[in-house]
Amino acid sequence: MQSEKKGSFFVTYTPERLLDELIHQLHGIYDEVLVDPWFSDAIPLALQDGVFVIQASSDMFRDVLTERYTDNVTEILTHLVGKPTRPLYVFGAEADFWRLQSETSVYAGYTFERFIVGSSNKFAHAAALAVARQPAQLYNPLFIYGGSGLGKTHLLFAIAGYIRKQNPRTKIVYIKSEEFMNELVEALQIGFTEFRQKYRQADLLLMDDVQFLSGKVQMQEEFFNTFETLFQAGKQIVLTSDRPPKEIATLSDRLQTRFESGLLADIQSPDLETRMAMVKAKASQMNVNLPQPVVSYVAENVTNNVRELEGAVKKIVALHNIMDAPIDLNTAQAAVKDIFKERPGLHPTADLILQETSVFFSIPKEKLVGKDRSKEVVVARQVASHLMRQMAGMSLPEIGKVLGQHHTSVMYGIEKLTQSMTENEALRDQVTDLMKNIQSK
Repeated sequence: MQSEKKGSFFVTYTPERLLDELIHQLHGIYDEVLVDPWFSDAIPLALQDGVFVIQASSDMFRDVLTERYTDNVTEILTHLVGKPTRPLYVFGAEADFWRLQSETSVYAGYTFERFIVGSSNKFAHAAALAVARQPAQLYNPLFIYGGSGLGKTHLLFAIAGYIRKQNPRTKIVYIKSEEFMNELVEALQIGFTEFRQKYRQADLLLMDDVQFLSGKVQMQEEFFNTFETLFQAGKQIVLTSDRPPKEIATLSDRLQTRFESGLLADIQSPDLETRMAMVKAKASQMNVNLPQPVVSYVAENVTNNVRELEGAVKKIVALHNIMDAPIDLNTAQAAVKDIFKERPGLHPTADLILQETSVFFSIPKEKLVGKDRSKEVVVARQVASHLMRQMAGMSLPEIGKVLGQHHTSVMYGIEKLTQSMTENEALRDQVTDLMKNIQSK
């Protein structure tokens, strides 16, 4: 953990805080559309020995971040930390290694103590803590579900951190379902030995966003076998989703049965009192004392998403540090206004839609804008066209220019997709899931 004097108080740079400040300063060098698509899904893993370890969302993202941004990022990090500091972008097994290293790892920022408990999440918090204290003895699997940004991943990391602290040798595997899919595709090409060893020899398996198992038959089959192996071996499994198992479209009956065999715990949007507590807690972590009118204003106006609450506090502090703005109601109003402006998911760009479509369908972006006519690529391209039309309000010629297609081809593709969605519930649910992903950015 590093500190630098800012104004009248010290800013303490946890990995999470350092990444936020890094992205903010990159916005002063590059246009935001050149920064956010590459850094929005980045995860800070560790800050130690002059190295800031950042997990990229894919091999491609890791390579692009390394090639395009290393020089400027090194300069910014060195200035912020106060000594020479360089970035290290990792993915896959290397990310797993760093994630489990030290108290500066990703788990350190997501503890049970830092989780603000209210009526909306009290049960999920209690269930997660019980699992952490007695893994594989009480609730297995633990299935936590709720909307985006409500704290599901925080609880996953809190469980991992608690168990690791009790037994450092515990083999912990955390994975998002999209990453599981990417690794499965790679295993189909190079063999399953390493893939299955990674997952089936885990003591604790944590999987985020299992709703994306929907419609992926082979992925469901492989995950079912992994689940069975771990469960029979007495290993703890914790899963998160934006909905309960019975509402995940085209989920196999046997997976739904397994998911429901343990404990289901939901998280709702926080009430006003809980939101106020969250604002105060985030400010305290940043060594800032917010006046009560500021706390109340943020909590009353940012109602659904914990990440946005934290983002508003970060923005207030940034305005204070960089612009020397007073920490008062006017600054809070400006911060909240800016937070909603900065959410590209509310008014997504074509680039954001393409990127999220690429990740969702596990298809390289280059294929979406190319001439590939394979069925999987065509469907994904049609979905991207549909979302550009519906979410970004783009014209058919504008969409065609992005995708390298004539506008009549775009129109035909959208019409074809619309017809398919009326007949195919799984496809309709996939499009809905992708829209939620984009809106949550």
